[in-house]
Amino acid sequence: MKKYLKYSVFFLSSIPFLLISYKIFFNKLGPEPVKEITHFTGEWTLIFICLTLSMSPLKRFTKWNKWVSLRRMLGLFVFFYATLHLLTYIGLDYRFDWSPILNDVVKKKYIFIGFAAWVLLLPLVITSSQKMVSLLKNNWKKLHRLIYVIAIFGSLHYIWLSKTIFFKPLIYFIIILVLLALRIKIKSRNINYG
Repeated sequence: MKKYLKYSVFFLSSIPFLLISYKIFFNKLGPEPVKEITHFTGEWTLIFICLTLSMSPLKRFTKWNKWVSLRRMLGLFVFFYATLHLLTYIGLDYRFDWSPILNDVVKKKYIFIGFAAWVLLLPLVITSSQKMVSLLKNNWKKLHRLIYVIAIFGSLHYIWLSKTIFFKPLIYFIIILVLLALRIKIKSRNINYG
């Protein structure tokens, strides 16, 4: 059951990549192809961040432990789509011309925070294996709390990027804040009225 669930989630998570590959191959990206790929991969990165963050609250509310077993795979898809997003920017948009790229990172806050979010993903990917979980022990959990910072950075990247239309980026920001708030365990206190 668990194996088939993971295969199904992997397949579903791959669909956005297959879709954008289809659009590229059959030239269906519209008048601004690079912009289309950039926005597509960026938005799916945020969607996978939201999905990853939703696993623990779902486990808590449904009492079904299998949700947490999907978290690692979904987190790796965050990195996958974030890397495609970054490669589109530096490869297709700027043709690996590092001088204007570095200039953007320094001068444009949405580029800086987006790049920072990607850099913070690196240690999470490197330590995502079960072997690293055993090796790092309690420090693994502390390190992987970086996903909270990454989620905020990713949503701010989208908000600051959108110069005129703020509604959609704000929806993602609110969803992320709600998912982060749901992770706070409210401890009930026994009040003795005796």
